[in-house]
Amino acid sequence: MASFLQSLIDPKKNWFARQHMKALTQRLRNYGLRYDDLYDPYYDIDVKEALNRLPREIVDARNQRLKRAMDLSMKHQYLPENLQAMQTPFRSYLQEMLALVKKERAEREALGALPLYQRTIP
Repeated sequence: MASFLQSLIDPKKNWFARQHMKALTQRLRNYGLRYDDLYDPYYDIDVKEALNRLPREIVDARNQRLKRAMDLSMKHQYLPENLQAMQTPFRSYLQEMLALVKKERAEREALGALPLYQRTIP
């Protein structure tokens, strides 16, 4: 069953998944974003912790991409074509750290320890 579901979302095996990935790639390139930029640190505390562990330069670049995308969206414009061609929307910078944080949280829960970080209400 798992292999069947995996084949449904694999762009190499499924035509619809391939078309979805092409459309998503184009939309991300229009605004100069990466797929990892779409993760919201206010929604998931693991994402927030992973972003805190990343080097400052990577987080600053992420914030700049998000600001540029919001600015372009407000102006109803896209990046120029020459800059869109240079974008790499599926080059990941957050996935490895996020997997590590989730693994550590699962290990702490399995051992019965208290979580290191808690959700706080602003």
